[in-house]
Amino acid sequence: MSTGDYYLLGVVLFIVGLLLSIGLHELGHLIPAKRFGGKVTQYFIGFGPTVWSRQRGETEVGLKAIPLGGYVKIVGMLPPGPEQERDGDGQLRVRQGNTGMFTQLISDARASEWEAITPEDEPRLFYKLAWWKKVIVMAGGPTVNLLIAFALFAGVYGIYGEHDDVVRPGAPVIASVSRCVLPYDTTSTTCHASDPIAPAWQAGLRPGDRVTSFNGVPITGWNQLRGLIQRNASGKAVIGYERDGVAHTGTTDTTVELRPTNNQGTVVRKVGFLGISPAVDTVVHKHGPVWVLGQMATMAGDALVTLVELPQKVWGVGEAIVGVKPRSLDSPMSVVGGGRIAGQEFSAPEPAGARLSNLLYLVASFNLFIGLLNFVPLLPLDGGHIASALWEAIRRGVARRRRRPDPGHVDAAKLLPVAYVVACCLLVMSVVLIVGDLVAPIQVPGG
Repeated sequence: MSTGDYYLLGVVLFIVGLLLSIGLHELGHLIPAKRFGGKVTQYFIGFGPTVWSRQRGETEVGLKAIPLGGYVKIVGMLPPGPEQERDGDGQLRVRQGNTGMFTQLISDARASEWEAITPEDEPRLFYKLAWWKKVIVMAGGPTVNLLIAFALFAGVYGIYGEHDDVVRPGAPVIASVSRCVLPYDTTSTTCHASDPIAPAWQAGLRPGDRVTSFNGVPITGWNQLRGLIQRNASGKAVIGYERDGVAHTGTTDTTVELRPTNNQGTVVRKVGFLGISPAVDTVVHKHGPVWVLGQMATMAGDALVTLVELPQKVWGVGEAIVGVKPRSLDSPMSVVGGGRIAGQEFSAPEPAGARLSNLLYLVASFNLFIGLLNFVPLLPLDGGHIASALWEAIRRGVARRRRRPDPGHVDAAKLLPVAYVVACCLLVMSVVLIVGDLVAPIQVPGG
C-alpha cells in the first residue's frame, strides 16, 4: 500500500472508531432507560436525513446522513405544562394564549414532546422516573465514553507501552546532522539556499560519527556536550570526533541567529547551536490499569482547563482562519482535524504497532473529551438533565424534612431558553473548528 492509501485508511478507521463510540454512547442511555421501564422510540447515529432504519420492537434504529453525533428519543422527557390538558377522550390539548418568544418556544417544545404520547404511555414517561434512575440514564452515555477511553488507553499503555528515547551513555554517537539553520518557529525540515549552513555540517560532522571532545574538553555524555555548546561564549569551536575508528577534528562557529519565519530580516536572538541529534535507544514502559487511571485523571484536568478556555481558543482559531495569526498547536480541533491527524499518524514511516497505537490514542482522547463535555451541567448536554434530576432530589428531600408538600418533578422545559443558547454556541464553535481544520489546519511537527 502507498502512503496515500495508508492516509485514507487512517481517516476511515478514525471515523469508524468515532461512529462506534457514538453508538455505544447512545446505548449507554437506551439500555438503562429500557431497564427502568422507559419507552425509547428512536435510536440513531448521526443527524439530518435518514440513510437507513429498521424497526426493532417499539424502537426505530438507524443511521443519519451527518455523522457528527447521535441521539435516542426517550418518551416524556418534558412534563406537561399548565397550558396543556387532556380532554374527555384522553387526547392532549394545548390551550392558546401564550405570549413572549421564550414562552412560545417552551409551549411548542411541550407540544412536540407530547403529540405522540398516549394515555397508555403515562406510567413509562421519563420525567416520572425516580431521580436516581434519571441520573443513571443520562450519565450512562458519557460514562460509556470514559470507559471507552480507559479501555483504549489501557490497551495502548498496557500492550504497546510507553516508548521513551534514551540517549546512549558515553561519548554521543550522532544520529542526524542538520544541513542548515532553520527559523525558530517553523516545523519544516527542508533547507533552502537562503538558509545558513549549520555549524555541525560546516565542521564536517556526519551521522555515525562519535563526538570525543569540544574545545579540548573530553566528552563523556550528551548533556555535557549540549551544555558546552550553549555556554560557548566566543562561538569558536574545535570538535574532535571519530569516524570508523579514525580520529578527526573539525572547526566551526556555534553562534547562530535564530529568525522568525514571518520576518526574515529581524534577528530574534543569538544562541549556541551545533545542529546534531544523538543516537538513542528506545525503552518501553508498560503500565497497568491503576497507572492508566492516574494518567487519565491528569488528562481530564487538562481537558477541563480546555473546556473553560474553549471560547477563547475557538476565537483564536477564527483569527487563524482570517490570517490574523498562526494557529496554535494546542488549539481544539473538530472531527475533520482529528481525521487529518489520524491520516498523518497512520501513514507515518513507523512500525505498524506505533501507527495503530497512535490512532487508538487519538480515538481515546476524543472519547475522554466528549465524555467530560457531556457532564457539563447545562442543557442540552447530558449534564443538564443530570443537574435537573439532582435538583429534584434536593427539593423533595428538603420538603420532606420540613414536612412540606411534595414540590413535584423539576420542569426541565423552563430551562429550554438556556438550552437553545448553549446549542447555538456549540454549533457556531463546531462550524468555526471545522472551517479552521480545512483552512488553517494544525501543523503537526513532522506531519
